[in-house]
This record gives sequence, structure tokens and C-alpha cells, in this order.
Amino acid sequence: MTSPDTATRPPLTTTIRLRLRQPARRRNIELGMLLLAIAINGVALGLVQIGALGRIGGTMLALGAGLGILVLAVHVALRVVAPDADPFVLPIATVLNGIGIAGITRIDIAKELVGWDASGVRQIAWSAIAIIIAFAVLLLIRNHRVLLRYRYVIGLAALILLLLPLVPGLGRPVNGAYVWISVGGLSFQPGEIGKILLAVFFAGYLVTARDSLSLVGRTILGIRFPRARDLGPILVVWMFAMVVLIGQRDLGTSLLYFGLFLVMLYVATGRPSWIILGMLLFVGGAFAASRLFTYVGNRFTAWLDAFNPEYADDQSYQLVQGIFGLANGGLLGTGLGRGRPDIVPLAESDFIMATLGEELGLIGLFAILCLYLLFVSRGFRIGFTGQDDFGRLLGVGVSFVVALQVFIVIGGVTRVIPLTGLTTPFLAAGGSSLVANWIIVALLLRLSDSVRSQPRWVVVPS
Repeated sequence: MTSPDTATRPPLTTTIRLRLRQPARRRNIELGMLLLAIAINGVALGLVQIGALGRIGGTMLALGAGLGILVLAVHVALRVVAPDADPFVLPIATVLNGIGIAGITRIDIAKELVGWDASGVRQIAWSAIAIIIAFAVLLLIRNHRVLLRYRYVIGLAALILLLLPLVPGLGRPVNGAYVWISVGGLSFQPGEIGKILLAVFFAGYLVTARDSLSLVGRTILGIRFPRARDLGPILVVWMFAMVVLIGQRDLGTSLLYFGLFLVMLYVATGRPSWIILGMLLFVGGAFAASRLFTYVGNRFTAWLDAFNPEYADDQSYQLVQGIFGLANGGLLGTGLGRGRPDIVPLAESDFIMATLGEELGLIGLFAILCLYLLFVSRGFRIGFTGQDDFGRLLGVGVSFVVALQVFIVIGGVTRVIPLTGLTTPFLAAGGSSLVANWIIVALLLRLSDSVRSQPRWVVVPS
């Protein structure tokens, strides 16, 4: 004779079967979307060649197909090393990467660049390297909580990487900004890796310090501001951001680092007063720098008075050409391979959004922005679903890095904010940026797998 509880309890085999089917279902969804992403990338690359050359070249399509096979291999490996990982992150990154390759290839065709001289070929090579590095990170970090133990070492490594371009003989100025280093003929942007390490350090630091940072101070106009003694961390990060702005001459990187800390601080404490204080500090510092340093002031002048003939032929030439390109694209675009994006300086890197906007139009840009929105929203969801505070902050931090970069780049191209020189995640030409963004993909995959596989607390009413 069985008790009522025993009669209603499902058999053990049923429970096990359900737990095993869910990860396979997520991976099957991922496989379908990956195949669609690879097809979109192949069609985009083919349309670029047909539009610009009137024929399809086999070399680029073969290289693109090889990259698609590599992504599918990562998918197969995920079924073993991270079966519970989010099914949307990898396909979104793949399609964005592929669209960027198509846009870069368009510029190569206009400039008649082939072989290793072509930025599109190098972008595919760097994409393969970045995907392999991301998979290595996924294998190395089997539990994201391990990073919390080494937060100060990671913070020190981030500081060293961010200051490397200021070392004499090592740093190399590009367009007036000291954000690159050159070693043995190879150039790399250490700040791209440094921003990820900063996100890890900020997450680890705020987990231990959020109680003191959440203490109530004075209430002004209904908003509770922190005590003066608790302003130390935000002032330290602000001064570091000003050092980057003044020493490296890079407004975008400075804004990225400080904005990342502000958002993670707000998520950790839930106090909007930190956002208000941070914005006042950064805007005040940037305004003072524009008055004291000529190169910062020129950025603001070219932004505020871009169409002035005095600046349009020099300081704001790139911005004006990019705006004209977007206007030429209109709502539907000129069609892939049918525009003239090569007229814009650095159309394959800093102004890749102007390149795609001219040939895909406003609708195409909105579609790309929707992909970014979905990517960031999945990252936020992964972070907030977790039960440990470190994972929550890390997920939000690395996702916000992508969101803020997109805002800064789009804002600069559309003249909402001054141009900064940051690269568009996954789209713009550049190996450093690709490696960093694919590492973010790996961290989100690991976080999502850990979140879903960790034990849950179940509260049974008495």
C-alpha cells in the first residue's frame, strides 16, 4: 500500500529523462540559428561581390565557409563542455562577425586589395584566431567563481595592459591616440583585453565592498547621496579615466572604462546617486580637458561645428563624409556593393557603420542594432538569473561593455557625441577587438552554463 505522497511523486527515471533533454533542446535551437547565420553571411558576401564586381569570387566564399565550419565545430564542442549554455549568444556573434566581413570586403574591392593586403582576408584570419582563443577560455574557466579568487591579480594585469601604450618605445600613436603597442612588427591594442579584466576586477571588488558603498548619506531632492568618506573608489576610477583621456588622448576609451564602473556600481548598490555623481565628474573633467588641451578641444569643435567649411576639409572631414554616406543610403540602402563607402576615411574600421548604413539603409542598420540589443539583453538575463553576486555583476559588466561601445560608435557616426575612435564590436576591422569580443562570448557561455547547472534553493511551505 502506497502513501498519497508516493502515489503522486513522478518516477525517478522520468525526472532524469527531462533533465537530459533540456540541454539537447537548447543546443538544437543553437544549431538551427547557426546554420541560418552562416547562410546570411554567405549571401551577404556573395551580394557584395555581385554588386561591386558583377561576379562571385570563390576565394572569399571559401574562406568564409571555413570560418562557418569552425563555428559549427565550436557548437559541437559546446554539447560536451557547456551543454546548458545560452543558445542565442553564439549565433548572434557569428552573424555580426560575418556581416562585418562582408562590409570590409566591400572596401577591399573598391581599393582593389587582394590577398593578405585585403582587410577582409585578415579579418577572417583574426576571426578564426579569436574563436579558437574564446574556446580555449571556455575550456580553461570551468567555473566562473574561480575568477573571484584572483580579482586583485586580474586588476593589476588590467592596469598594466591599459598603461602599456604610454611606455616609451612600446606605444605607437594612431590618429593621435596612444592606445596601440608595437612588438616585432605586430600591433595590438592591449586596452581591448584590459576592459574585460577590468570588468572581472570591478565585479570582484564590488561584491566585497558594496555594503559600505550602499550606506545611506544625505538626502538631497529626494535622492540619497553617499557619504564623503565613501567617494574614494569612484574618485580613483575617475582620475584613472582622466589619465587615459589626457595621456592616451582617447576620449572613447576613457568613457568606456568610467561608464563600465558606474553601471556595475549602480547594479551592485541600487543607488542612482552614483550615476548622477559619476556623470557630473566625467562631464566636468571632459569639459576642463577640452579647454586645457588642444587635441581634446579640436574633437569638440569638429563635433559641434562639423559642417563649417573651416573644419569640413580637415578635422571633421571623416564625420561629414560618413553622414553624407548614411544620407545616400536612405531607408532601403543602395544595395550591397552598389554604394561608395570607400570615400569615407577608415570606412572598414572606425566608420564601418557608415559603410553598412549606406548599402543596407536605415532598415539594415536597425536590424543590426536589434542583433546587438538581443545580444546585450541575453547577457543581462544571464547575469540576473544567477544566484551568486559575482556572476551577476560579471554578466552585466561584460554585456554592458558591448552596449556602451555600440552607443559610443553609433553616437559618434551620427554626431550625437564627439568621435572617439572606438571600434564597433564584431563588425569593425581589427584583431584586438575581435579577440576581446569573442572572449566576452566565451564568458557569457560559461556563465549561462553555470547558472543553469547550479543547484537551486527550493522553499517548501510548512
